[in-house]
Amino acid sequence: MTVLSERVTQSVFDGSRLRVVLLLDLHEGAQTRFLQAYEEMHRQVAAVPGHVVDQLCQSIENPSQWLITSEWESAPPFLAWINSEEHVRMVQPLHDCVLNTRSLRYAVLRETGTTVKNRTTSQDVGQQAPPRLGDGVVRHALTFTVKPGTEEIVAKILSDYASPTARVDAVTRLRRTSLFMHGNRVVRSVEVEGDLLTALRHVAQQPEVRAVEEAVNPYLELDRDLDDPLSARTFFTRAALPMVHHLTSPGHDLSDVRRHGLYYRAKEGRGMALAQFLAGQDEAAADDPSHHVVRSTIFQRDDLVVRVVDVNDDLHKRPDVALGLGYGPRRAAVLGRLLHEGDVPTSDEDVALLLDRCLMSPITDRSAPES
Repeated sequence: MTVLSERVTQSVFDGSRLRVVLLLDLHEGAQTRFLQAYEEMHRQVAAVPGHVVDQLCQSIENPSQWLITSEWESAPPFLAWINSEEHVRMVQPLHDCVLNTRSLRYAVLRETGTTVKNRTTSQDVGQQAPPRLGDGVVRHALTFTVKPGTEEIVAKILSDYASPTARVDAVTRLRRTSLFMHGNRVVRSVEVEGDLLTALRHVAQQPEVRAVEEAVNPYLELDRDLDDPLSARTFFTRAALPMVHHLTSPGHDLSDVRRHGLYYRAKEGRGMALAQFLAGQDEAAADDPSHHVVRSTIFQRDDLVVRVVDVNDDLHKRPDVALGLGYGPRRAAVLGRLLHEGDVPTSDEDVALLLDRCLMSPITDRSAPES
């Protein structure tokens, strides 16, 4: 029996300023086009709410390597922008110039004296937020829709394939892949030990995975051509469903849990607020020794919110906790502002019915063997 003694929590909602680092390798001869595309993108990004400042840097050792850093007031406005259709259109001109990219995102915990725009800090401002305890696992999800009427065909394709090799390199390893469907929407959640981008590229190159992706292609609502780098990049950019909160509660047996996926409909423009509300409810639940949610991971993009939970008891034992709606006297009022009309529960019976509506159908859940 494995029992976690400390709370593991990762979140974009701690209020810390955000530092984003984008590493780029340019195609030979693309420098002028890249600089022109950057100048146009920079003017647009400067007007995005929450953006503070950015810098463009060129390697002094290899002129084809570039670095863009940006600072944001907090993570939520950055995620709202980078997951928008506006961002997809904005970065298109850069794609023709770039051979390879890698994005890194960090909360700012400590800094020494500097002036950014109209903000001046002292010599040492101390920690902005307490460091969080992680578990060495990176969590990410992808989501896309298939043509109505093809759901059973797609579910069969996605459940019937050989798993790729778990070990990617000396430091990167696939830990778990969970697939769910809700109507014609597919959600694929992945857990990676090490570097997420390295793992995703590894998976994409595996013949068994490529065969599944090609088999699904005819049924997608949004066309893609995996042989066209721009088409594939655009599709997976739109499909990205970033993790915004994860919590593993202490004091629970981790060896015998069952995984479920929940899909929430937010009001237009309220997806991030709904994800933050659910994160707060999960944090409150972790202090309740009677709850049965061992782990909860929240993914959000625009008005789409997905929550993957591991429970050590019947999911319906506490429908409110299973849904992440269980704590606080003003719960109903808050939900009324966040959930889609018709989904706001007003009674315990409504909560149980909403849980059933939110539950996604499990397609496959595969964990890599311990090495």
